[in-house]
Amino acid sequence: MDFLFHKVSEKEKQEIKEQAKGIMDSFSRKLSKIDKKMAEPLIERDKGEREEGVGLVCDNEFRKIMFENAPVKNDDFIIAEKKSW
Repeated sequence: MDFLFHKVSEKEKQEIKEQAKGIMDSFSRKLSKIDKKMAEPLIERDKGEREEGVGLVCDNEFRKIMFENAPVKNDDFIIAEKKSW
């Protein structure tokens, strides 16, 4: 399990950055070659949004399992952490 906590050297960090930049540059070049007509939607619909209505009835067994698996909960709510990038 020591491999999970391997410290990355400055040289490795620089190599990773260069590889990532190469991948992004390559993708960008290929993306720029795509025909501009492809940017138009392929599917045309009369309505663009779903209609609001009554939601589905909750499956109580599913709900019970979800709440059992949730590490942090408060009454009827699962407390989740929003990751900041």
